[in-house]
Amino acid sequence: MQLNHYNSTFKKQKFPITLICDGVTNAPNIGSLFRVSDALGVEELIFCGDNVQLGKRIKKTSRSTEKYVPHRIETDILAVISDLKRKNYFVIALEITDTSIRLNDYELNTNRPVALIVGNENFGISEAVLKLTDATVHINMFGENTSMNVVQATSIALYELIKQLQNNNH
Repeated sequence: MQLNHYNSTFKKQKFPITLICDGVTNAPNIGSLFRVSDALGVEELIFCGDNVQLGKRIKKTSRSTEKYVPHRIETDILAVISDLKRKNYFVIALEITDTSIRLNDYELNTNRPVALIVGNENFGISEAVLKLTDATVHINMFGENTSMNVVQATSIALYELIKQLQNNNH
């Protein structure tokens, strides 16, 4: 029998992960990021940039999860990262660079809270932001394209990081 919201046995849980979105502005993506953040127990969602709108257009994909996921909009991502680093966060960027580590090879070896940064739909994460990170990871690609939608990439990365957090605590 297929389970639904009422008879599933999932235990509500939050993980020490803050998701930072560097210039993500597409409304369906924003709504979906709320949804995956809720599903995977993200502690906080921070949208950074000048043109972030949390209006009606996100609701189609968010399925009301914006009501449950703590979130805020900030214009200065460098200040946000600096503040999290002062609070002892381990900062990881999800981006393909010449020094990034394949996500499936990456070992999250910290008991500090984690901030995962994901980038703009077209330009990714800025160089200035990448310089502030403790690690940069990428998802290995096997097709013709070298990038995927920010929501799908975020989902994969969060799932892997949370799996590791759960394994580290057992």
